[in-house]
Amino acid sequence: MARTVGKHMGKEKKETFMQGVITLIFSQILIKLLGLVYTLYLTNREGFGDHGNGIVAASYQIYAVLLTISSTGVPNAISKLVSERVAVGDHKGAYRIFKIAFATFAVIGLVGSLMLFFGAGLIANQWLQIPDAEMTMVALSPAVFFVAISSVMRGYFNGRQNLKVTARSQTLEQIFKTTLTIILVEIVAIISNTSTVWMAGGATLATTLATFVGFGYLYLFYKTRRKEIGAEIKETVNYKYERVRNIVKKILLVSIPIALTAIMSSLNKNIDSFTVVRSLKQFMDEDMAVAQYGILGGKVDTLTSLPLSFNVAFATALVPAISAAKARKDKKEIKRKSSFTLLTSMLIGLPCAIGMCIFAGPILNLLFPNASSGTVILQISALTIIFTILDQTINAILQGYGKLMVPTIALGCRCNC
Repeated sequence: MARTVGKHMGKEKKETFMQGVITLIFSQILIKLLGLVYTLYLTNREGFGDHGNGIVAASYQIYAVLLTISSTGVPNAISKLVSERVAVGDHKGAYRIFKIAFATFAVIGLVGSLMLFFGAGLIANQWLQIPDAEMTMVALSPAVFFVAISSVMRGYFNGRQNLKVTARSQTLEQIFKTTLTIILVEIVAIISNTSTVWMAGGATLATTLATFVGFGYLYLFYKTRRKEIGAEIKETVNYKYERVRNIVKKILLVSIPIALTAIMSSLNKNIDSFTVVRSLKQFMDEDMAVAQYGILGGKVDTLTSLPLSFNVAFATALVPAISAAKARKDKKEIKRKSSFTLLTSMLIGLPCAIGMCIFAGPILNLLFPNASSGTVILQISALTIIFTILDQTINAILQGYGKLMVPTIALGCRCNC
């Protein structure tokens, strides 16, 4: 990893909007392909299948809630605040925001990890009513901390218009996640005589180890940039001192609405994790109910999230770009980038939604020959792709422009309906 970082030790160059987007798109393509590899492996692996996917998916939805609170709003919030300071030459103020945010979310991430670790039994047995999920949540718990602090570092570099760092760290993390998932599941399968519960625990442990690797890359890269950052701080203009309390308040005021938006966006999935198995158990045995949820949370969610991952590159790049343009009062640039991204989102989402809806059966038969059920579920879920992609882009535009509560209120109205 040190060699990888060392290759990029030259002068840090600011990226254009499209350079950042293209970098993230290629990164997301590779990440999703690797994610599909280990999903195919787990689903088709004897002793795992839809039942194992159901255990893992249930744990991930609980993990995702804590993850959203501690990290989803953080990269966009930090990149927005940092890009606003960098745009007017206040590098010292930008760096101070980063340091305070790192300390703040290290505490929040640690609390989230402890909550998941000590609450795993209660959540699995009482809330989810899937006792087998306890081990997977325990294995996932340290990942909340590492993702929280990694997200602050990614937000800082995004705000400095260096999205390549985020792309590299996420790609490296996914490479390790895919590799470790296959290795650990095979080792656990041999040791446990192909126990689905233990294999699911091994799969989620791989996720935790991969998040540590992603953080390690970011930290090493940051160390190589400390002198350059120090030189920029000495050249700072327009610096305005703010108390730590005020900066923490500003960070939370930006990150909390973004996190709430993300929480509401995934609310349906969390409702599924609490209700699907409970409801199905009235009509079938527990193993079959968990398997049915595994179809939704494993295969279908993986496939429908593919187009969203490509579009997230635009959403990630939009927030700091629009924030910087607003700080410079460049309305023409804001309008140009917003219009272009909305058009691109349509071109990504519409063909994917139509294609998955029409060819749902053949897609599942091709990718999951040993567990190909779920055609109707995939067809219904595919219809949401275009709306979710547009929602993703519009939220990023509004967040970059500073209208943080608008996406939250809109999603709140949708959830109530």
